[in-house]
Amino acid sequence: MKTSRSKHDPDYILIFTVFFLMLLGLVALSSASSEIGKSRFNDTYFYLKHQFVYGVLAGLLGFFIAYNFSLIHMRRLSVFLLLLTVVALVMVFTPLGFSSGGADRWLRVGGMTIQPSEILKLTFILYLATWLAADVRKRVNFIDGFIPFLFVCGMVAALLLLQPTTSTAVIILFAGLVMYFVSGGRLSFVGLAVLIGFMGLILVIYLTPYRLERVMSYFDPQRDMQGSGFQRNQALIALGSGGVFGVGYGDSISKFHYLPEPISDSIFAVIGEEFGFVGSVVIISVLLLLIFRAFRIAERAPDLFTKLLVTGIASMVAAQSFTNISAISGLLPLTGVPLPFISYGGTALAVLLTSMGIIANVSRYAR
Repeated sequence: MKTSRSKHDPDYILIFTVFFLMLLGLVALSSASSEIGKSRFNDTYFYLKHQFVYGVLAGLLGFFIAYNFSLIHMRRLSVFLLLLTVVALVMVFTPLGFSSGGADRWLRVGGMTIQPSEILKLTFILYLATWLAADVRKRVNFIDGFIPFLFVCGMVAALLLLQPTTSTAVIILFAGLVMYFVSGGRLSFVGLAVLIGFMGLILVIYLTPYRLERVMSYFDPQRDMQGSGFQRNQALIALGSGGVFGVGYGDSISKFHYLPEPISDSIFAVIGEEFGFVGSVVIISVLLLLIFRAFRIAERAPDLFTKLLVTGIASMVAAQSFTNISAISGLLPLTGVPLPFISYGGTALAVLLTSMGIIANVSRYAR
């Protein structure tokens, strides 16, 4: 890796965009979580305070460390960090695991809960960037490269499906496939991977009734208005109620127990209701700017490892943003994917800010 390349100023537009999105997220969460916080904990700002401590403060620490951490050492630690995350994923099935909504996705660590699948998004991308950059055969050879790539992706997907969190598996595998293609992987291999992944996804949906019900409700919204189709319909009502300029900050009706998950995967609907079409466009535009700057940094990265690392992170954010907004807008089936930087989730925000610290670090060496 070319650490001899002289440093220069980081991409300040990227950094500003990151912190602006974080601020927008806190503003949106303050309103979206007020009623649910009051009803559950008798504290209007419970979720906002939790997000600030375990998301913002932890994330800022992660950003600072990643921004100043040696990229060479980061590369050397990639295998260890992935293995550590895999151990954490397995531990969610032990007494240390914390179940919610029928899914074993959290670990209790002291007084905190940590979501290992969110950490895996970063450690898997870091590992895959290291692995793909190490040897050209891993990118162009079927036996020495493509088969091991499929094996690693399959193992990660299997762990995530056991949580179960299908959406996270799809997003991580999408980012990995983009990285494989950018590294020089053959288009025929990419096409084969897409076919295998698509067939696997269909099989998973078919074998799990609740996933199949979500897909059926997507194609027939009137199928179960009070069941599997309830969240989608309520989200569309909230978006439609906002009109062009919204009903006003804090004046959402849907957050009063009409809209499921108003602080997580449905928060975009609350934003659309309170800030209208204009507010929704602002959120989408800022996310697009962030993604564009990240891919631009990847294009100008000093070596293949950093190019793949930034590409993977940018692809993950892009896929997650597209999936969340499309699902809430009725363009895709609901998946439970949170909106980056905006949705409630301390682990998710901390990992995102750490990832942005890595990109800002790479931007100092960009050509």
